[in-house]
Amino acid sequence: MDAFFTAEQEELRSTVRRFLADQAPLAWVRERWSDRRGTTDAVWRGMVDLGLVGLLVPEDAGGVGAGMVEAGVVLEELGRVAHPGPFLASCVGATSALVALEARDHLAALASGDSIATLALVDAGASFGRWHAPVTDEAEGRLTGRKVNVQGGESASLFVVTAGSHVWAVRRDAPGVRVEPEVTIDGTRRFATLTLDDTPGELLGPIEALAPAVDRVAIALAVDGLGAAQAALTLAVDYAKTRVQFGKPIGSFQAVAHLCATMLQTVETGRAGAYYALWAADAAHPIERHRAAALAKSFASEHYPQVAAEAIQILGGAGFTWEVDLHLFYKRLLTLGQDWGGSEHWLDELAALVIDGPRDDDREGDARSA
Repeated sequence: MDAFFTAEQEELRSTVRRFLADQAPLAWVRERWSDRRGTTDAVWRGMVDLGLVGLLVPEDAGGVGAGMVEAGVVLEELGRVAHPGPFLASCVGATSALVALEARDHLAALASGDSIATLALVDAGASFGRWHAPVTDEAEGRLTGRKVNVQGGESASLFVVTAGSHVWAVRRDAPGVRVEPEVTIDGTRRFATLTLDDTPGELLGPIEALAPAVDRVAIALAVDGLGAAQAALTLAVDYAKTRVQFGKPIGSFQAVAHLCATMLQTVETGRAGAYYALWAADAAHPIERHRAAALAKSFASEHYPQVAAEAIQILGGAGFTWEVDLHLFYKRLLTLGQDWGGSEHWLDELAALVIDGPRDDDREGDARSA
């Protein structure tokens, strides 16, 4: 793999960073804290016009036809400002699923920004590790069940739902659909419970086809977390340079310097794994893609929340107050620790890959989580 971004990818990064600084800075994020959409028409349309919303949609369906490396550039910048919009849920998760299922009509609506979609995989009372064996019932194309931890569910107009042994498209305005917000500590990453009561669904394909999308969401969360962890580190280091105690910047004290160095080591270690996973999602064998996703997500879930906690320690009690931006990243990284399976789940996935080993007949979706 190439460990460096191309000039075009760096230009994409600069464009996204300028757009967010102008249209959706941290002050704007604070205003969206209790907003179910997590965005505004102006910001969403701006992302559509830049081609970000359709980044992973094939060109023949109206999108850009880019890969996960390009999406990762965007995700990292969104994480740097704790952006609350539905990009990860709709433009990465649902889009990746619909691409795998060749649902071109839905993809065209996503690329144009006219539709926002999300994955609804986890059944009430079940762990994320059981996403491929749903208890949601399907009978003659009508679905009954309850899905929880649906990311961006309040703003979605289309749900990609697992039921029986298949994947279904369910429209928000379909009969029997109820969407209820879930209470969490993080207003920048909103979740909902989706209840289906004899709801008509559109059959998309077999559940095994979702394996690439599941891995891609795990990778996307790790990259988003990388951006948030980097932002927390930057806030802490800047504070350590300017906060004076006993006539010296506190960053000159050994205890604070060591803490900053530890945070930097964690962020850079996670960066290596996240960037490799982006490449693997585009170019590696499915088993290696799954391995890379598990490595990136398990590390991010376990270690990035600690980065934000250590940053708060450097800022003292002020770091956790509403007026200081650091708490936005702390809460986002706490959510990352549990969303889409915690570190324990992904470490179990890694262990299974090591124990089982690759097989000659491995096909797309044959990884244990697929």
